[in-house]
Amino acid sequence: MSRPDLVLLELLVAVDEQGSLGAASRNVGMAQPNASRALRQWERRLGLQLVERSPRGSRLTPAGTVVAHWAREVLADLDRLVDAAHALRADRAAELTIAASLTVAECLLPAWLGEFRRQRPDIQIHLQVKNSQQVFEELFAGECDLGFVECPTVPPRLHSVAVARDSLVVVVAPRHPWARRKRPLATAELAATPLLVREPGSGTRDTLDLALAEYPRAEPLLELGSAAAIRASVLGGVGPAVLSTLVVADQLARGELCPVRVTELDLHRTLRAVWRAPRELGGAAGELLAAVVGRG
Repeated sequence: MSRPDLVLLELLVAVDEQGSLGAASRNVGMAQPNASRALRQWERRLGLQLVERSPRGSRLTPAGTVVAHWAREVLADLDRLVDAAHALRADRAAELTIAASLTVAECLLPAWLGEFRRQRPDIQIHLQVKNSQQVFEELFAGECDLGFVECPTVPPRLHSVAVARDSLVVVVAPRHPWARRKRPLATAELAATPLLVREPGSGTRDTLDLALAEYPRAEPLLELGSAAAIRASVLGGVGPAVLSTLVVADQLARGELCPVRVTELDLHRTLRAVWRAPRELGGAAGELLAAVVGRG
């Protein structure tokens, strides 16, 4: 029998803790249809029903409870393994590996790291720019010491703290019909409009998808791998997009892009630092975290 992916173990534990497959899939960074399909495939391989599904939610079967217990043990052992590997690096020259989602990496981290480097020039810093889901994967794999993300939820095995606030805004080029609207755009109309969007796994995409989850959605106009590419496409008149105010502040101030008001749509979000156990982050990563949180 093939071994399950670790994310399946995390998913099963999250179902037990959340009582909902939807909430559990968000906690592990999976789309709910993918999570449901992966779980059913695993149940078929095991020959066991692990989850009972009903309109009121999902709960583990007796067999699922036993498997979830051992899943917790496996995940805890993996955490100890990665912690031990980190400890083996303690005697090396001071260095810090950071993974950050694009908006944080482009708009906030340069100032944060510049100030930190002035305080600690002896620490060598490596920055990896990823989307939020990839940042989580880097942390779980022990490939980075500290992450920064912009998505609505954080997997339960990670610790996190708010480091900044942000909001998304609908933007169009000045010649777009929405730029001349006198009244706010209806949320349903926004959802039904093909938009320029980031790829799945991006914090900006996750925030937008969560905000529009109750509405029928149009297929994306284009999926692009960076906020800068989307901004350039909107400036070129390709179509509307929903972007961080951090990304389009200069273009809005110069009138190169126009904001579009939307009725009853909350696009505020929290940007977070994330890390693995222990809860109290030490070393260079802990120093940087304290410096970033202190700015707030």
